[in-house]
Amino acid sequence: MQKFFLYARKSTDVEDKQVLSIEAQITELRAYARNEGLNIIEELIEKQSAKIPGRPIFNAMIERIEHGEANGIISWHPDRLARNSVDGGKIIYLLDCGHIVALKFPQFWFESTPQGKFMLNIAFGQSKYYVDSLSENVKRGMRQKVRRGEYPGLAPFGYFNDPCTKNVAVDKKKAEILRKTFELYAKGNSRLEDISNFLAQQGITSRNGKNWKRDRISFILSNPFYVGFFRYSKELYEGKHQPVISKKIFDQVQNILKQKGRPHHKTKNEPQAFCGMLKCGTCGMGITGEYRVKKQKNGNTHDYIYYHCTKKNKAIKCDEPCIRQESLDEQTSLLLQKFSLSKDWATQLTTMVEKDKNKDAQTSVAFVQNIRNTIEALKTKLQRLLDSYLEQDIERETYLEKKAKFMSEKKSLEEKIIHLEQKQTGWIEPMKEWIKEAGNLPKIAREYNLLDKKVMAKKNFGSNLRLTGGKVVWGKLKNSDTSPKKHWAALHAANQ
Repeated sequence: MQKFFLYARKSTDVEDKQVLSIEAQITELRAYARNEGLNIIEELIEKQSAKIPGRPIFNAMIERIEHGEANGIISWHPDRLARNSVDGGKIIYLLDCGHIVALKFPQFWFESTPQGKFMLNIAFGQSKYYVDSLSENVKRGMRQKVRRGEYPGLAPFGYFNDPCTKNVAVDKKKAEILRKTFELYAKGNSRLEDISNFLAQQGITSRNGKNWKRDRISFILSNPFYVGFFRYSKELYEGKHQPVISKKIFDQVQNILKQKGRPHHKTKNEPQAFCGMLKCGTCGMGITGEYRVKKQKNGNTHDYIYYHCTKKNKAIKCDEPCIRQESLDEQTSLLLQKFSLSKDWATQLTTMVEKDKNKDAQTSVAFVQNIRNTIEALKTKLQRLLDSYLEQDIERETYLEKKAKFMSEKKSLEEKIIHLEQKQTGWIEPMKEWIKEAGNLPKIAREYNLLDKKVMAKKNFGSNLRLTGGKVVWGKLKNSDTSPKKHWAALHAANQ
């Protein structure tokens, strides 16, 4: 008596898009078996591609047939059983050995004869040819899509796959978080774990609610997709998608990723607001703050904040005394008042700024044209490079390396043009902002917002404030690597 396994299969791959669903296959096969009077001992369902060997349910079915549990298979079509030569060969071998005596297909005629085996072998070969041909067609379509600058995969973080345009579009909300992420890391004070924590605070976590791992953060920060490029088959292409990160910020982040060892953490300012503002005049080390509570015998308590040298210079014994925050605040306020801008000066400077507004636009035209000429030259180099590669004059590694270099240079120059065209008078707003800040200095000096005073002190004095003998002194330190801004220094000289 013949015993049959009913085998139904459908994968999510492209080759099965037009094939009946699992439920439809089972319904049709049950009706076919009932009409033909076939004895089905078990129904087997598999949801996996047959392009390569290794389907667990199919392999288990073959093993059970070899052990004699059944001697026939019912399936919708031979391509449900095999789309590769290994599995197809197993079926034909079991037919030769007599383990399988019948194969039944509603859509295909088969008898266990030499002619039937020959036709079955052709059917298996056609199924494999269809898969192989489809794979090549898909790859060719992907390569053409890449040449058009269209990203052929799932959109990375900050983008989404738009089903209307069939391209990648910017997710405005996540893109803004992404910009802040790059800007935060570009400052050089954050670890990858800090970036992961920052993203978690913005609601960006893994599916199970955990923070992203270091590897994923590193991949995002080094992904050229965010500046308008993408990689496909290890080759860099220029995409049509909208960049969300400037090339300048991206390059800064890459330098930090390559060169940075351990992060340098700044001392926390709270509640010591003036930390990081001064250096010790004796040893050149930093000035830190310390919160203290003094208890009197009568039960009263007094809170104080003192600032003193960190005394980390082991070569010098530092005897610099500490200073209370109130005294440091008073001295800082007096220094800031020397950099204030009077109202009449502010009005006159604003008028001069407005008169000079149109001058810079003319001077930038020639510079922009030079950049455009350089870009055209780079395009010519890219074309010549491609021609040399196609003619097999250079190796693929050399081609990929030089292509990435030329495309990076081209992208940087294009951003320069955009920057110049959009901000030919880019100095205007910073100048107006400086006039506003200098005019507000007296107000900042009078109020008790210590952090505002620290910010303005850093802008005015750079890293040239030092604490000497309990006095705040302004002057360039021996080991200082920054100087006060020239416009602030000029304003101070004018107030003398």
